[in-house]
Amino acid sequence: MNKLSLSIFLFLILVSNIKAQNMTEETATPILDRELFFGNPEISGGQLSPDGKWISFMKEYEGIMNIWVKKFDEPFEEARPLTNSKRPMQGYFWSFDGKYILYVKDENGDENVNIFAVDPMATAEINEVPISRNLTPLKEITARINLVSKKNPDLMMVLLNDRDKAWFDLYQLKISTGELTKIYENNDRVTGFDFDWDEKLRILSKTDEKGSTVTYKIEGDKLVPIYETSVSEEAYVAGWTPDNKKAYFVSNKGDLNLSTLLLMDLETLKITKIESDPKNKVDFGGLSTSDLTRKIISTSYTDDKTTYYWQDKSWESSYKFLQSKFPGRELSFQSSTNDEKKLLVAIYGDKYAAEVYYFNVETKELLLQYVPRPALKNVEQYLAPMTSVSYKSSDGLEIPGYLTIPVGSDGKNLPVIILVHGGPKGPRDNWGYDSEVQFLANRGYAVLQPNFRASGGYGKKFLNAGDLQWGKLMQDDITWGVKYLISEGIANKDKVAIMGGSYGGYATLAGLAFTPELYACGVDIVGPSNIFTLLESIPAYWEAGRAFFYAMVGDPKTVEGKKRIEEASPLFSSDKIIKPLLIIQGANDPRVKQAESDQIVVALRDKRKQVSYLLADDEGHGFRKPVNNMAMYAETEKFLAEILGGRYQQEMPENVAIRLSEITVDISKVTYEPKNK
Repeated sequence: MNKLSLSIFLFLILVSNIKAQNMTEETATPILDRELFFGNPEISGGQLSPDGKWISFMKEYEGIMNIWVKKFDEPFEEARPLTNSKRPMQGYFWSFDGKYILYVKDENGDENVNIFAVDPMATAEINEVPISRNLTPLKEITARINLVSKKNPDLMMVLLNDRDKAWFDLYQLKISTGELTKIYENNDRVTGFDFDWDEKLRILSKTDEKGSTVTYKIEGDKLVPIYETSVSEEAYVAGWTPDNKKAYFVSNKGDLNLSTLLLMDLETLKITKIESDPKNKVDFGGLSTSDLTRKIISTSYTDDKTTYYWQDKSWESSYKFLQSKFPGRELSFQSSTNDEKKLLVAIYGDKYAAEVYYFNVETKELLLQYVPRPALKNVEQYLAPMTSVSYKSSDGLEIPGYLTIPVGSDGKNLPVIILVHGGPKGPRDNWGYDSEVQFLANRGYAVLQPNFRASGGYGKKFLNAGDLQWGKLMQDDITWGVKYLISEGIANKDKVAIMGGSYGGYATLAGLAFTPELYACGVDIVGPSNIFTLLESIPAYWEAGRAFFYAMVGDPKTVEGKKRIEEASPLFSSDKIIKPLLIIQGANDPRVKQAESDQIVVALRDKRKQVSYLLADDEGHGFRKPVNNMAMYAETEKFLAEILGGRYQQEMPENVAIRLSEITVDISKVTYEPKNK
């Protein structure tokens, strides 16, 4: 064989090997269509009517998730739409008598929320949808539902900030007519209204300018103080004893580190501890009570996963029966009839498409109702397990989190995405199926989700350890997560990206600005860049939390506070950002306004840094419309692949209304100067 023939022969072998390798990779772990993760589910949010004769759910109507209803024994194909919203529904619920389905909705993410009602039995012309009634037809207000009456199902107690944008008055709302009656005019910084089982207003909470909250019991025309917490503590009413004489409080006041379930006698004000986490690791999670007996059904605590402690034997028996039918899965009771005998149960896991079953408590009948994402169920073998991990931060604090390794990988020398959750102070990442995590893992990335200090659920000390530590120890908690992955041989140190939304977007900017050599790139989704302007622009109805925000980041009215805020704001260290950055923003975001993204883009482009900007005119604090989500993740995976070398789906989504090149702002015309600078 001559040299030319040998070269051709070797080339053909090489091509054959490459094709075989690609086929093996595709067979082992194909690139899953992003539609599987971020397209509309076929059906979601199922609920039984109070009498169990109907089932409602959310499904596409003209491309947007809307509310549908059908008789329980009818096939889902015979369901009819109840709403025709142009913005995806976040949720809904039935009135206690089953006469109405109620939901809240804003306009394009502006969080100016109204309450709507629709008759689930209403009929409409063919190819038409019943008309929903706006029960709070006021402009630029935020309506909140405080209580849905069981004694008189035509009534709700709602909170409206129509009179004063910063404070909510309490109204009685008659659903059938939309009649609003003011119950309490809030001129004294009330931040909580609590009703007992008999729907009598029993407790008010007021928060002062320093963030301290005083809880009062109502005695006739008098308010009697019964409990007080500082800005760094919490307390809330979780329920009532059946006779309404005592209130269940959840609190972490004083010497309590973990939030604890307490019982207060409202006559004597004597407080008794009921329980806290038996493992002494996490905060009190939740109190479930029966509307029939008024007694406690269960309490729960979430560490790596959620544990339930049952006090009602019937509910415990149902739970254990269902566990036996779905070993290795988690389950939650999603909906119940008024008699608590018929349930919808969601079955889920970290690498499983969710399923929803009907369960009859008395007969133990178990019927599959729907699978929200049936196409995803067909490829479950390609979904990756989520594992609990922990590591020490720079000061030795133990940081919990979750690690997901791509299917088919040996878990070594991988490109990594550090996925940072929002908040902080309250939210945390939890175990279970996560579309964003599975999407990134399928593209070949290991994903670390750190529950950094100030994440909720791990006790008061852990929560408050993040105060005045934005960009400092809180950022170290993320940085040391990267170091942990490198030391374990999991991460390729040259291929680590940071990504997140809201506070996670801030952490992305801070990571690129304060540890510029650590990351190869970042994806900032609705993240603040300048804490001065973030504080200036918080919505008026967040006024009660201003001291809370200052405790977290610093008081801009003080010299020391200004110094801390400037040091922690990535905008003022933008010259240190040297790695590529993708910024994603909703134009109507009332929490992290568009100016937060505009400012950092201006600064980076002035310095000729590599920054791409994706702006959606019809979104707020995060994208909800599927067409925008598809565009966002299409750009994100392409951006990451170009820098980290991961895989990406090259076909752009069809009928996408926005694309990066089309929606990039003419940033040369944008100027924004903070008032405090």
